Amino acid sequence: MLSAGARATTYHPPRTARGAPNLQGIWSNASFTGLERDDAFKSLVISDAEARKAEANFRRTGDFGGMVDPLGQKDSEFWDAGPGLARVRGEIRTSWIVDPPDGKLPFNAETRKRFHTDDKDWHWPPDNPEEQSVTTRCVTSEGGAPPNINSPDGNYLQIVQTQDHVLLLAEKYNDLRIVRLRETAHEPAAIQSWLGDAVGRWEGETLVVDSTNLCPSTVRRTDGMKISPAGRIVERFTRTSPTELLYEFAVTDPTFYTQTWRGEMPFLAAKGPIYEYTCHEGNYDMHDILAGARRLEGKTVEGAPKGK
Repeated sequence: MLSAGARATTYHPPRTARGAPNLQGIWSNASFTGLERDDAFKSLVISDAEARKAEANFRRTGDFGGMVDPLGQKDSEFWDAGPGLARVRGEIRTSWIVDPPDGKLPFNAETRKRFHTDDKDWHWPPDNPEEQSVTTRCVTSEGGAPPNINSPDGNYLQIVQTQDHVLLLAEKYNDLRIVRLRETAHEPAAIQSWLGDAVGRWEGETLVVDSTNLCPSTVRRTDGMKISPAGRIVERFTRTSPTELLYEFAVTDPTFYTQTWRGEMPFLAAKGPIYEYTCHEGNYDMHDILAGARRLEGKTVEGAPKGK
């Protein structure tokens, strides 16, 4: 099971040839733990006994409470979710979010209404491809755009350092972020991209990455998360042992949230290698999604003209 030691203040990682803390290598954040706290849990930290029970349910059904999936998706797909719930600073964690304390995304009232976040049975209408999530379209992964979130598969992150840049390569969809180390200013707000504009700096043993300028197409993200073009994500990468890296992040986005929300997760060293990740589901799936929507639009509603 994942762990992240509490040795961040005492461990001194090896150095690169230029003297910077060496974070290079292939890391994995595969875990049963997700961004938000599952309703099966009442607290951020749980006991070993509680974790064993929840993990057994998840392995069997894909649900911490043990609810059986009637479609059998958990059995028919390959999941790369690691061996269990994450350990952070020696604690068994039920969510990456640590603030707010309830482990939930702090959406404002307008966002809750716009995206129906309080209605678990509501699904975004398949009217056009632009309104589908980036993962449905297979264009940007959970671990590509900041903050880096785990997914059911493809959870490797490769870090490469040079004198002027740090490269963050996500296994899923081959997303590559290039962090500029020798600059302090971001690009103009009009210059937007799928993965944002990342400026980095070293604070002691920690790499701090400040990202802005995400494009509107990346608003709808994984696990219900939403980041607008006005959002700012500050990430902190700290190597806490030869085999562990602590990842902390803070998201400030007044468009969608009532406060800055924070999370933390461990990355464990992985042997790799990273093979090319190619996803064609979005190509075929999107055609079927939109074709189904057009068919529904053409159906005749009883007592009403066709198309009404």
